[in-house]
Amino acid sequence: MVRIALGQLNTTVGDLDGNVARMAEWATRATKAGADLVCFPELAITGYPPEDLVLRPEFVRDNLAALDRLARATAAGCEVIVGFVDRSDRGIHNASAWLRDGEVAARYHKIQLPNYGVFDERRYFVPGTATYRGEVAGESVAMSVCEDAWHEGLPFSEYEGVRAVANINGSPYHRQKTGERADVLRDRARETGAWIVYVNAVGGQDELIFDGGSMVVAPDGSIACRATTFDEDLLVVEIDAKGCRAEERPAWPTGPEEVYRALTLGTGDYVRKNGFREVVIGLSGGVDSALVATIATDALGPDAVHVLAMPSPYSSPESVEDAVDCARRLGVRIEEIEITDIFDAYRKTLSNAFAGTEEGLAEENIQARIRGNLLMAMSNKFGGLVLATGNKSEYAVGFSTLYGDMAGGFAPIKDVPKTLVYEVCAWRDAQTPDRPPIPDRVLSKPPSAELRPGQLDTDSLPPYQALDPIIEAYVEDDLGVDEIVARGHDADVVRRVVRMIDRAEYKRRQAAPGVKITPKAFGRDRRMPITNRYPGSGPSIGGAGGVP
Repeated sequence: MVRIALGQLNTTVGDLDGNVARMAEWATRATKAGADLVCFPELAITGYPPEDLVLRPEFVRDNLAALDRLARATAAGCEVIVGFVDRSDRGIHNASAWLRDGEVAARYHKIQLPNYGVFDERRYFVPGTATYRGEVAGESVAMSVCEDAWHEGLPFSEYEGVRAVANINGSPYHRQKTGERADVLRDRARETGAWIVYVNAVGGQDELIFDGGSMVVAPDGSIACRATTFDEDLLVVEIDAKGCRAEERPAWPTGPEEVYRALTLGTGDYVRKNGFREVVIGLSGGVDSALVATIATDALGPDAVHVLAMPSPYSSPESVEDAVDCARRLGVRIEEIEITDIFDAYRKTLSNAFAGTEEGLAEENIQARIRGNLLMAMSNKFGGLVLATGNKSEYAVGFSTLYGDMAGGFAPIKDVPKTLVYEVCAWRDAQTPDRPPIPDRVLSKPPSAELRPGQLDTDSLPPYQALDPIIEAYVEDDLGVDEIVARGHDADVVRRVVRMIDRAEYKRRQAAPGVKITPKAFGRDRRMPITNRYPGSGPSIGGAGGVP
């Protein structure tokens, strides 16, 4: 029998001392709980992903020294498996260390290096070539790291007959990712006949979310034990000939709840880990800003959220009322700053330059940029981080204003399509039915930027129910126009949407980072050229693009 603790920890990139101190504390907890071995996530010493920090020799040296400190700090307790950056005469390695009796007893170098999506590991690391199996409490335990489990062959092809394989992970979240992981681990368990001890990181790192969901998969491929998701957890499991036992954890969330918890975790960690005490949000009375304000309040507490209502001549009284109502329900500070006088000053200043033209997109975007300036002024004066409120549908087609509603340091719902925004809002309201944070009228009124009389989003865009599937097909599935049309979409609408997506690339390149919740988010997931004349797309940079 062997007792293994799964240390599902929220580390911080670059905080070597802090990460080591917390792992030493957790190793002590695991020892007191009777564990023979505690496993921590991939690159837990450095935090994951350290990216170009590993190109600095000093950082690699400091991480190795931190590993030695962790070994000494855990000498009197249970054994430890932990991720770190190693170096050899072949180069730098994404590695796993086995700590025993105050020393690094063994090193394992990750063999399978992912180089797709958000992963750039071949930029930094050299793959390992050797497997490793050790012994703890009289049982054989093998080592592997994350991507190693997603492929047949090494290292798992040499692990047949071991009792358990420790697979330490920094596996980023996207919707339905849990099922993909379970399928992969099922294959490796059946291949080896071993228990797969899968330990994942939890927490936010820039746009990436690590959702935890650590688990133990039985040799028959079933999930025997599991940790929580979106929270730290120390799960101690007992594995013997009869099976695997551990304290029961709640069921994993799905659907809108899963998305909301990812958004809340990512927003809270981005703000806290970057040293901000509060956030500033423009609250328009629309659904997007209401959701962002709710996420921020749940993540940080109402005292850390400051919202501005900034009505223009075209803002409806109902929208201002809805913004005030939402702020009251959330218990956050709200200030109303009328922008009409500022807008009039802009128009007067530009009157000669704009003479002989009709009011249009330029005047609409001036209003958005006034609001962006006011939000940034509050940020500069009081130190709060501005949260941008745009969603994935808007960012996709350029329905956003540079230096206006795109202004900010973080964009929580940047990867959430508009139709999903409504689903997430409905779920969150249902959690507190006696005091739902988002007013019914916000959810029921047609979406509008309110930058000209009677404006609706559908004046410029297809209905979101038609738009979002096209965006998903083009951006996430990489389908061409003909393939999207074959899915049943109108050909003219598809061509129009694709042109809008391509032309807005230069805007997205300047956007704030935001929480990744889909398989392919804008940013590090999708790296398209701005200057691009591939047939069917047209030049990306042509025209100002989009409205607010």
